Amino acid sequence: MNHSNRLGCLTGTGFVAAFITIALMVGFAFARGGNMFSPGQLNAQTGETIGGVTSHAEITACKTCHTAPWEREAMVDRCLDCHTEIAAEMLDVARLHGSIVEKTSSAACRDCHHDHRGKTASLTDLGSFDFPHEALGFSLIKHQRMENGDPITCENCHSENLSTFASDSCQTCHSDIDLVFAQAHLLTYGSDCLACHDGVDSMNDFNHNAVAFKLEGGHANLRCTQCHLVAHSLADFQSTPQDCYSCHAQDDHHNGAYGTSCETCHTPSSWEDANFNHDLSAFKLEGEHREVACEDCHINNVYKGTPKDCYSCHKQDDEHGGQFGTQCESCHTPTDWENATFDHARVTATTACVNCHAEPQEHAGQFGTDCAACHTTNAWEPAAYNGPHTFPIYHGDGNGSCQTCHPNGLTTYTCYGCHEHTESNIASEHREEGISNFGNCIECHIDGREHEDDD
Repeated sequence: MNHSNRLGCLTGTGFVAAFITIALMVGFAFARGGNMFSPGQLNAQTGETIGGVTSHAEITACKTCHTAPWEREAMVDRCLDCHTEIAAEMLDVARLHGSIVEKTSSAACRDCHHDHRGKTASLTDLGSFDFPHEALGFSLIKHQRMENGDPITCENCHSENLSTFASDSCQTCHSDIDLVFAQAHLLTYGSDCLACHDGVDSMNDFNHNAVAFKLEGGHANLRCTQCHLVAHSLADFQSTPQDCYSCHAQDDHHNGAYGTSCETCHTPSSWEDANFNHDLSAFKLEGEHREVACEDCHINNVYKGTPKDCYSCHKQDDEHGGQFGTQCESCHTPTDWENATFDHARVTATTACVNCHAEPQEHAGQFGTDCAACHTTNAWEPAAYNGPHTFPIYHGDGNGSCQTCHPNGLTTYTCYGCHEHTESNIASEHREEGISNFGNCIECHIDGREHEDDD
C-alpha cells in the first residue's frame, strides 16, 4: 500500500472544505449586515437629520464610519463628512473643538466619543483625555479637590451626562465649605453661579483696583451689595453705575445746584473735606479773589446767602465815598482794583461832570463847572477848550493858556497880563487917537489885531 506524507488539510478535499467554510462565513456576514463584527448596538439618540439619518442606530453600512487599513482616509474624516459644523469649529481656536486640536493635534473623535455601547449609552466619555475645560468658559484650576480632599471628578458637576451641568452642584459643594455664606450668597445673587463665576476668579477676593472703578478711601470697606444691588449676573455687576451721583444723590445737600459731578469737589477719602470748585458757582473766583481765604468771605463758615456783589465786601475800600454808586464792577476788575477803567457810556448825557468829578485844585474855582468844555472822556489830560471862542486862543504870548487871559475865571478877561496898561504905553496911545474909553479891549480888537480895520 502506497502512503503519502502530505498533510490532510493540503489535499484536494481539504482545499474544497476550506473554500466552502470561507464562503459560508462571508455569506453569513453579508446576511447579518456586519453585525457579527460589532461590539454592540449603535447609539439611538436622535438629533438633527444628517445624511438622511437622525441617529447612529440608523446607519447600516460599516464603511459609513469605518475605513479599511489600505484606505487613505481615517475614521475622523468620515465623522467630519457628516458633522460639518464640528469641522468648521475645529478651525477656530477660540471654540471648543478648535481649542482641543490646538492643544492635542493627534486627538481623534473616538478619543471622547464612543459608540457600539448600546442604544441609550452616552456618546461622550473623556476617559483619560486631558479635556480643555476652560474652553467652555469655566476653568478647573481652582476645582481640583473636594472639601474632604477627594479629587473632583466630572460626575461631581455633570452627573452621568457630561453635556449638561448639574446647577445644584455648586450649592452642594460650597455649602459643605461654608453653609452660612453659601445660603446668604444664594439669597443675594441667585442660583445661576456660572453667570458670574468662571472658576478662575473668586468674587470674594475680587481685585477691584484692577478695574476702572478703584475702591479707595471710604469705598474700600463697603459690602458688595451696597453698590451692586440685585446683581444676578456678571453683566449686572459690570453695568453698575460708576458715577458718584448715582449712589450719593440722597447725600446732596446742594440739591443739584452744583451739578452731578461730585468728584469735582469731593473725594472718596473724605466726603466732608471737599475742595470746592468756585468756578461751578454763580460767583467765579478770578484774579485776586483766587488768593482770598474762604473764611474771609464766608464768615463763621456760613456759605449759603453770602453776598455776591462787590460793595458788600469792598465798601471800606470805596475812596469815592459812595458818590459813584455801589456797582464797583463798572470800573474795577478782580485782576487789579487800582487799574480801573470807567465806561462813560453808562452815564446819561444829562449827568454833569461835577456830580462825579470834584473841581481840580489847580483851577481854584476859576473855570466853573462845565468840565466838558475842555476835558474829554477819553483822557482828562491834556485839556483843550472846545467851546465857542471868538478871540484867538493862541494870540500873542499866551500859548493857549487860559489863565493868561482869564486869571480870575472864565467869565472875565484881561489883556494886561501881556499889554501893560500904563500912561506911557496903551493909555497914551489910545488918547493920542482920541479914544478915552479903552477898558473893553475886545470891543475894538475882536480878532486880536491892533486895529480892527487892519488887513
